[in-house]
Amino acid sequence: MSIQSSSSMRQLSKILGIGIAVLVFLFLIVGAGKLWQNVDANEIVVIQAPVSGELNWHVTPGLKWQGWGSVTTYPKRAIYQFEISVRFNDGGHGTMFGSVQYDMPNDVDNLKKLHTKYGSKEAIQSQLVKTVTDKSVYMTGPLMTSKESYAEKRNYLLSYVEDQIVHGVYKTLSREAKMIDQMTGAEKTITVVEIVLKEGIPERQEEAVLASFGIRPFNFAIEKLPYDEAVETQIKMQQQITMDVQTAIADAKKAEQRTITVVEQGKADAAKAKWDQEVIKAQQVTEAEQKLEVARLGALAAEQYKKEQILRADGDSEYKRRVMEADGALTQKLATYKDVNIRYAEAIEKYTGAWVPSIVMGGDGKSGTSNGAQDLISLLLARTAKDLSLDLSVKGK
Repeated sequence: MSIQSSSSMRQLSKILGIGIAVLVFLFLIVGAGKLWQNVDANEIVVIQAPVSGELNWHVTPGLKWQGWGSVTTYPKRAIYQFEISVRFNDGGHGTMFGSVQYDMPNDVDNLKKLHTKYGSKEAIQSQLVKTVTDKSVYMTGPLMTSKESYAEKRNYLLSYVEDQIVHGVYKTLSREAKMIDQMTGAEKTITVVEIVLKEGIPERQEEAVLASFGIRPFNFAIEKLPYDEAVETQIKMQQQITMDVQTAIADAKKAEQRTITVVEQGKADAAKAKWDQEVIKAQQVTEAEQKLEVARLGALAAEQYKKEQILRADGDSEYKRRVMEADGALTQKLATYKDVNIRYAEAIEKYTGAWVPSIVMGGDGKSGTSNGAQDLISLLLARTAKDLSLDLSVKGK
């Protein structure tokens, strides 16, 4: 019995050793993932030691010793997207949709403070970033009316919210004011909220909460801001009024421009007509001047011709006078004398009658005959010579 008992004990010890070895092996396999922690470049990791509870922060990428400690991961940069109701000082409501990005701190003190108070990235966003953003939007609404938020103060709406997220909410004061309701046209009383300024710089109601933890918010953006039905109706009415006014202004400017165009066109047409007439006048003047110059030159030419002809006539007359004075117009006289004789001869030649009577009665007692034709010719020649003052006798040598 003792031998069997001893053998059983050895078997049990062996089995127990094998079991312990298996358990150790399994523990090593399961716990191997707790020995090292890989840190990505875009995250911050804190490892809490299992026994001492010491926090070890890692902001650089790489494989870090975990030693079965608990690991908490935070993103270096995150974005918070929101949908926040906003109320304006005229009682209008809207819903602001947007986002804001933020960077986590890199220093151990701020990281430890955040980790100690919030313990996770979800808690930081929901309990810290969201709270600050909601409060900034809420405090911005009363600084303007609904109309101002979509019109003249739209840019202020964006900058007011972002400035309060980064630097803390404003210190404000309220006062009553009268305004005209855009929908009804009636006067109503509203509460106007104004920022308290000191030397032109807004005073803060509280310090910048995010900055106190080393968180840096940036790139705040409003994606859309739908208003409730009443405000939307008011906006549409205001837009329509604005469009009508702009249309009226545009039409007035068009009419004014058309008037200017018509006037200028009339001036241009008048100027063109005037200059067309000036061109015609210039052409007519030129033509008249040309004709006048031609006439003047013609008159000068005629005057010169007249002078020339007169001079020629005077010269010829003087020449002929002198020639006639020199020879007593002998040439002309001889030509006339010759022509007269020729005509006498032609007349006698053509005469068919008797030049003397066939019977002669009486006489002077002298004998001889008489030629009547010859006597007639002689008589006519003598008369012609007398009329021409022509002396046919040869004198001197």
